[in-house]
Amino acid sequence: MSVAFAIAAMLAELASGPGLVVLVPLVSAIGLAFVPNPRLAGWINAAAATLTLGLAAALPFEARAGLLLRVDPLAAAMAGLTAFVGATTVWFAHSAAAPEAGRAEAAGSGAWCALFQLVLGGLLLALLSNNVPATWVGFEAATIGAICMTGLPRTEEAGAAASKQALLCGGGLALAFVGSTLLYLAAVPALGSGLPAMTWSRLAAAASGCQPALLSLALGFLLLGYATLAGLAPLHAWVVDATAEGAAPGVSVFSGCALNVALIVILRVRGLLAANAGAIAPGAPIMALGLASVLLAAASLWRQRDAKRLFGQSTIGQSGVAAFAFGLGSPVAIAAGLLHLVLHTLTKAAIFQGLYLVPRREGRFDDLAGLLARHRGLGLTLAAAIVALAGLPPFGLFTTTFLILLETARRLPGLALPLALGVGVCGVVLLRRLVFVVAGEPAPDRGVAPPVAALVPAWVHLALVLVLGLAMPGPLAGWLAAMAEAVR
Repeated sequence: MSVAFAIAAMLAELASGPGLVVLVPLVSAIGLAFVPNPRLAGWINAAAATLTLGLAAALPFEARAGLLLRVDPLAAAMAGLTAFVGATTVWFAHSAAAPEAGRAEAAGSGAWCALFQLVLGGLLLALLSNNVPATWVGFEAATIGAICMTGLPRTEEAGAAASKQALLCGGGLALAFVGSTLLYLAAVPALGSGLPAMTWSRLAAAASGCQPALLSLALGFLLLGYATLAGLAPLHAWVVDATAEGAAPGVSVFSGCALNVALIVILRVRGLLAANAGAIAPGAPIMALGLASVLLAAASLWRQRDAKRLFGQSTIGQSGVAAFAFGLGSPVAIAAGLLHLVLHTLTKAAIFQGLYLVPRREGRFDDLAGLLARHRGLGLTLAAAIVALAGLPPFGLFTTTFLILLETARRLPGLALPLALGVGVCGVVLLRRLVFVVAGEPAPDRGVAPPVAALVPAWVHLALVLVLGLAMPGPLAGWLAAMAEAVR
């Protein structure tokens, strides 16, 4: 295949429906960088995010695998989730009165809008790419945008958080780049040199013929690199600081959706090694990282008094639960892990949208005391989101966590107890913090009351988490089963 033909084929893919899902936010990011009017930038940002969501909704009907882009059930589902959370977050930021000192200007600026679209476009490219280097490039673009977004408030704390994020995520990207190179070298004996050896769909079909030693070495670098970007231990520390100090509406996209995308890459790599008899078994190291993250989050949550930092630690634990399920590797575990990622992303977006609306100047839980009495709608929304995140019924995270624990007890009973202990401790800490919101002594308000209309995106997220916890539609259950079987 000539270089000119390959370039022409890739350009044609970018002009297709899946290509537009990636191009719309990336082109919008470039345009928004030159829009000086914050109000106009906000409307363009909202329109671009809505258009991206509309295009992503058509992805399930456009299954394909080209040189650059790949649309399979897994990529379509996660791209739709990312676009949905991106759209609701943009409309929330566009309509909400921002009571947080030092964050309001950052979240309404043209720079924030441009960075938001860059992050969204990078994540969608990483999800929909059928090319291993393009997956890495998408992550790099999203990470650069997220680092700038973290430092956008221009406080000393935000600058320190952005520096830590740049150091750790930069290291993760470097490891992932080395792993991608090793993956290509491992595939050359089976697929030959050139683009075929860099293509996810062809790698999956020819995994059994790849060089096993190089494939095993690639797993080590890819796992550590993308585990860093997924917020898994031991290189997880950036998640908490970026969550606490970044412009709040952007947190729900990068620290929620980006962690999902990194775990999906790990899941695809796991499938490649599982299909090669000579490579090391990928399940054990993935489960080790997942379990370590859950236990670390359980130990760290007790000490947190800052609301955002506590929810950032909780994210590490929830990411660990999904990673453990992927490492376990059975169809039930993988399906439960995928649904766990979806539900956690929706729940976390609702929580951070609610936190952004709390009239306060500090982030400590003491400042949320008695929120239910002061602002009933906002208090009920945050209380429901905390209950959902704690993994209690009737919300969906209870169902997915129960399925993962049940599958662990059936396949590896020795690991069921530490996993259940870590998940249980995380849930208990979150419920203790819930008491401050519901029954704490009301703290004085520090700012204007939030508009009720701004809670609508959070209500939509929580309604989806509730419905999927009570009764999952049959087609969705079948779709999850098909995705789990395809990536095993």
